[in-house]
Amino acid sequence: MTNPPMDEALPEGVAEEMFGRMAVTRAIERLMAKHTREERFSGWWHPGEGQEAAGIGATAALQRDDYLWYQGRGCSWAIGKGMAPGPILGDLLGKTTGATGGKGGGVPHWADYSIGVMGEGATLGSVFPLAGGSALASKIRKDGRVSLADFGDGTSARGTFHETLVHAAAWKLPLIYFCENNGLLVGTRLEAVNPTVNIADYAAGYHIPGITVDGQDAAAVYAATRYAVDRARAGKGPTLIEAKVVRRLGHYAGDPQHYRRPDEFDDYRDPLDVLAARLSGNTAARLIEEADAEVSAAYAEALAAPSPDASILDRNLYHG
Repeated sequence: MTNPPMDEALPEGVAEEMFGRMAVTRAIERLMAKHTREERFSGWWHPGEGQEAAGIGATAALQRDDYLWYQGRGCSWAIGKGMAPGPILGDLLGKTTGATGGKGGGVPHWADYSIGVMGEGATLGSVFPLAGGSALASKIRKDGRVSLADFGDGTSARGTFHETLVHAAAWKLPLIYFCENNGLLVGTRLEAVNPTVNIADYAAGYHIPGITVDGQDAAAVYAATRYAVDRARAGKGPTLIEAKVVRRLGHYAGDPQHYRRPDEFDDYRDPLDVLAARLSGNTAARLIEEADAEVSAAYAEALAAPSPDASILDRNLYHG
């Protein structure tokens, strides 16, 4: 495991931008929790409350056209990369205003190729070869783009993790592996099935940097990702980042969470509070108010939007 010295001082305006996007993400999280309780919801919502700093901090270090292959919970990755709440909620509610025209559903598969949001792999572990492929394409084209593969701690056990990384390391592809380690594989403790609780330890076998970072601190995540991005663009190959995060809610909406320990959240640090400490005056309160208003308006628009007809099933299946 490598922990290179990294300056956590943020460029001007980055803290405020990250907090604004975290506030939008949290507003969507709270709204979807309420929606699943009170309305008929045919999807399967995976709450991401408590993990917002990971996706927002990482995407803040990426360029607009860098490739993002996410496989995490919640919507921080899409919001962080620049997607608006409207297309996200449209997909969650199965409406034509969604990013995929309503195909996305409760397990989010929204995408926006114009900003590098490539969508979520339908199978756990599929992000690795997909991100490896786009990183290889970037190296061949010499376009300077970086590919980031987001995944959970349990997904690191998939064969595709290792099969992709061995080639990416050998070929020095511009690839970042980003693990959100919340210590839970649905309801199984990571330490019960894994020889190490630090996913970053795997990096040593591929002779690449492995960085463990406080995933509740967006500034720390930003610094780690900035380091990995700079390495990738300089042709030095992949980096494995492990963000230690806290999954505040269940694996899915309605999860009884019998696996929780009584003291699970005794030392919990809310990522919004951590980042708010870097802001001045009433900036945090203002951004939260603006985020709540933006998400409420997007929700109302999504509810009023039409549902797609059956023809959407055959749309965008093939290209060329």
